[in-house]
Amino acid sequence: MRLEEAVINITDLRLRTYIGFNPEELEKKQDVIINVEIAYQADQACHTDEEGQALNYKVITKAIISHVEEGRFRLLEKLTSDLLEIAMDSSMVTRASVRVDKPHALRFADSVSLTLSARRD
Repeated sequence: MRLEEAVINITDLRLRTYIGFNPEELEKKQDVIINVEIAYQADQACHTDEEGQALNYKVITKAIISHVEEGRFRLLEKLTSDLLEIAMDSSMVTRASVRVDKPHALRFADSVSLTLSARRD
């Protein structure tokens, strides 16, 4: 039996970072909410049940946390692009999508978000 891609979802990762252009945004960390979808071929992991055959989502999550919490970003696009690169870093990953929400960015909206996706050739 040939399995389809396995899809890992990291849902509502809530972090704080410097993001934006306004003076208060440059001085005070803001909340961001990150959602990541990562696909990979999991045939070996499903058949062998061995650790090295599966994509290690904990390593990816730790890299995302470190990048966000230690970084400074002006554009939501730059932050999202950086996180997509982290998600795609493993050669096991066939495709990934990252959505970053910036809550309270607009007065009458719950959030502003940006989503970027990539697929390995």
